[in-house]
This record gives sequence, C-alpha cells and structure tokens, in this order.
Amino acid sequence: MNDGQNTPARASGDLQAGAHDKTVAIVGAGAAGLMAAEVLSAKGVRVFVYEQMPSAGRKILWAGKTGLNISHAEPSEQFVSRYAPSEPLAKMVADFGADAIRAWLDDLGVQTYIGSSGRIFPVEMKASKFLRAWLGRLHHQGVRFFYRHRVQKICGNTLEIVDETSACQTHTFSAIILACGGGSYARLGSDGAWQAWFADDELAPLFASNVGVCCAWSPFAAPIFGQALKRVQAKVCLENTHHKAQPTANTPQNTPETTAIGDIVVSHYGLESGVIYRLGRALRQTQQASQTGKSAFTLWLDLLPERSEREILAALKDKKRSLTTCLKKAGLDAVKITILRECVPKESWTNRSHIAHAIKNLPVPLTGFRPMDEAISTGGGVRFSAVNDALQLKSNPFVFCAGEMLDWDAPTGGYLLTACLAMGRKVGHNVAQFLTVEPKS
Repeated sequence: MNDGQNTPARASGDLQAGAHDKTVAIVGAGAAGLMAAEVLSAKGVRVFVYEQMPSAGRKILWAGKTGLNISHAEPSEQFVSRYAPSEPLAKMVADFGADAIRAWLDDLGVQTYIGSSGRIFPVEMKASKFLRAWLGRLHHQGVRFFYRHRVQKICGNTLEIVDETSACQTHTFSAIILACGGGSYARLGSDGAWQAWFADDELAPLFASNVGVCCAWSPFAAPIFGQALKRVQAKVCLENTHHKAQPTANTPQNTPETTAIGDIVVSHYGLESGVIYRLGRALRQTQQASQTGKSAFTLWLDLLPERSEREILAALKDKKRSLTTCLKKAGLDAVKITILRECVPKESWTNRSHIAHAIKNLPVPLTGFRPMDEAISTGGGVRFSAVNDALQLKSNPFVFCAGEMLDWDAPTGGYLLTACLAMGRKVGHNVAQFLTVEPKS
C-alpha cells in the first residue's frame, strides 16, 4: 500500500537542516508511529514519517488476516494487570483505552463490536479498511511518508537516512520519535536493528513473547499435529521458583497469570495458542528457575476441567471395556488421548487411578520457546529507566520512544495494539509540549 508517498528528491529540498522550526521525524510507520503522527499533524506540526518497508502498517495488516483484535472490554484494573511492568503503561492506557479507541475508530468510519470473549474487533474484521481510512486522514493532515528509507544513524536531532536509491541523506529536525517495533517478524520491518543506536545500559535484551513452546514429541504424536486440545485448563506452577530464578531487567513486577482455559494447538514442534501466550511470562520464570541444565520446564494440563477426578475414575473402572474405550467414555477425544499417552509413563497405564489423576494433572515437559522471529511480539528493548515520564530519552532530549521497542510485555487479546496506540498518542502530546506547540485554531 503506497498511498501517495512523497519522492525523496522533494523531501530533500524541503528538509535542509534548520529550514523549519517545528518539524518532527517519526521513524517507523506502525501503530505507535502513526498515532504520534496524527496527534502532531493535528496541531500543525510538520511530520515526516520514515519507513524502511515499502508501505505503512504491515504488521497491522498481518495481524488482521484472521480478524484484527483492537482492544479488550474487560475492566480497566484487570486490563492494566496484563502488562509487565504495568506501572509505566497504566496512565497511558487509562487515557486512551478500549472505549476511547472505539470512539476514535468510529470517527474514522470503522464500526467495532465486542466478541463473546470480550475482545474488540472491527465489524469487517480485516485491517485494510481501517488502515486506508487512517492513512487517508494522515495525508489530509499533511503527514508525509517516505517508504524504503532506512535510518542509519542518529546524532542529536539529526538523522542519517539511506533512501530507496541507496543515497545517503542527512536531515535535522526539531524532534525525533522512534517507533521502530520490536524484534520479531523482520520481514514486516521489526528487525531490531535500532538497538545499535543505544548504549548497552539503555537496553534490556529482546526475547520472544507470544510464541509457541517446544516439546519433544515421539513419532506417535504426528497424526494429531495441527489439531487442537479442546477446552483444557493450563497451569504453570511458580512455587519455589522465585528464589531460584535470578532477577533480570525483564523480570515483571506484577505477578504473571498462572492458569488459563481454552484451546491449545498441537504442532510438530510443541504447543501454541492464546492460552500459551497468556502464560508466557510464568513459563519464562519457570524456565529461568530450572536447574536441570537442559532448560526443561513444565506445563500442567487439566484435560477435562468440567469433570472431577472421581467422576473420571468411575468412567475408567469398567474393566469389561478397553482403556481407550473408557477414556472416550470419560470425555477424551483422540487428540487428548494421544497427549495423555505421550506424557504418562508406560508403567502407569495399568493403574487407572493414576490415569484419572493424570487427566486432571498432566505434566507436559517443555524444552524451550520458538525463535524470536516467529513471535507475535517481543519483550525487552529500551529500558524505562532510560526515558523520563514523557518517554523522552535521557541521553538525548531530542529523541522520544514509543511502542514495542520499549521494555514491556503483554499477551495477545488486544493489549498489544492498545498499548502501542496509547503510547503513540502520549508521545505525540509530549513532543508537542517539547516544541511548545499551540493547537490549531
């Protein structure tokens, strides 16, 4: 999606160093960058967006392939608790949360609805109409986009940029907003190369978040790959982990979720779904606490959360029927039976009491997480200690940061996009204050 980008030649003529008092460069045309551009351009600031990819909002479009989850309608206190750390994000999300986002989208001509899970989606589900409407507004407000432009270096308020012809340009601005995304899905533009612009003590290591976990399946599990464990309860045990795990810059200050109910997809490498993503922080803590030397850690599954162990055992005690028949009678399908056989030792299969207990408390040994580039999002990034309350870089007051490149984490479910929009809005207002810009009359 090109949407009428300006030519590099014209940009170069307009942006000679010092030519304008109030010009802002935004590096990155994702949700945070576009929202900052909207806020500033509405105030009359001349905004120039530099994006290394051929078009804007590529990760938004990717996320919208199966229905763009914009936000979540749960109570604000619970909503904010999904973030780690929650304190830096709480006020921003409160100022521009689910209701405000729905009103903003309505003003763009995009109708939304709340799904049965509480998630908020556009009525048309896909992201393309929303993104077209948004970019149309930004162009109308004078925002200028330069695609296939990669920032190489930042020095004070000056950017060194390589354009689509591989020519190097140097431009100076009144302020610079970095909204470069995290380090996942490099093919969409979030390649983490921006880390080179920061000192080591300004960064926390990036890590894969909202990503699948790995299991060492036997060949007998192959027939169920791609199928789902329907309606299971997953649990992570954090007992005795806090004193083992070494605290890091990424350790969340609020307690992570340890249980979740839903479907989990069995893949050739392990397990993946929103349930796994929701428990990601707790799983990382247990992995850090593992002392096996093999990064092994455990996910516990209740395969039949609606039935008690006593009820299950009663269904299994019919000795006239095979165990498989009894398992089906108890409520397990072929996918659950296969996982049960994968995770329960052979010697336990003659003891139906042990099997009943395992159905309610099945330990699934995990060996790690999938690679960062497969993750929906990443944690880590620019530390909040490196920026002030305005998200202004302490080491360079001309530079502000927003979005996934900051050191925070959240599960899927609308929390990621909400935070990026809220941070972009916050940074837009903060930069306007930095420039002492009065609203347009």
